[in-house]
Amino acid sequence: MKVVATTRKEQGSGASRRLRHAGFVPGIVYGGKGEARPVSIEHNPLYHALRVEGFHSSILDMEIDGANERVLLRDVQWHPYKPQVLHIDFQRVAADEKITIRVPLRFVNQEISPAVKLSGGIIGHVMNDVEITCLPADLPGFIEVDLAGLEAGKSVHLSDVAFPKGVSPATGAGENPVLVTVTIPGAAEEEPAPTAPAAAAAPAAAAGKK
Repeated sequence: MKVVATTRKEQGSGASRRLRHAGFVPGIVYGGKGEARPVSIEHNPLYHALRVEGFHSSILDMEIDGANERVLLRDVQWHPYKPQVLHIDFQRVAADEKITIRVPLRFVNQEISPAVKLSGGIIGHVMNDVEITCLPADLPGFIEVDLAGLEAGKSVHLSDVAFPKGVSPATGAGENPVLVTVTIPGAAEEEPAPTAPAAAAAPAAAAGKK
């Protein structure tokens, strides 16, 4: 995916407002071996690109003043109630340097899992994306989570997912978050009635207060 940008010569809040009124978005490109560079990008093409899932988790080709760089989207600031992009940040990437980025999870085969077919379970997606670390060349568009073997009473953790070669989850030591849960309708037990001693204790306690 490609982004076309031009170097911003004027900076500051006033310059940014004028840029937005003219139909452009102020932004910055930083990282790598180059210096941070303020840029401007035409708003409407950028707005539509941001609605594409892959734009948020792919290495992008950015053309700045005719020169090409490879970047990752790092931050977007939106207007609080208008469909308007206020500011955007990109980070340069190098082929030999690992990157850390969030990519979407793609759940497959849940409709044929024993939890659904045999038990009528409802699958709950606790997480819809995951942070990974890899070289730019190994960056996947998504991580597939196969639920074909999921059974009632079970859940899927991050450690259960097979990651592509060269890709690893960016989690802390000992972290193993739940990705998927199964709920069986009507399986929740009713709260048990109080035991006889407990039930008898309540009137006794009330009597003692008189």
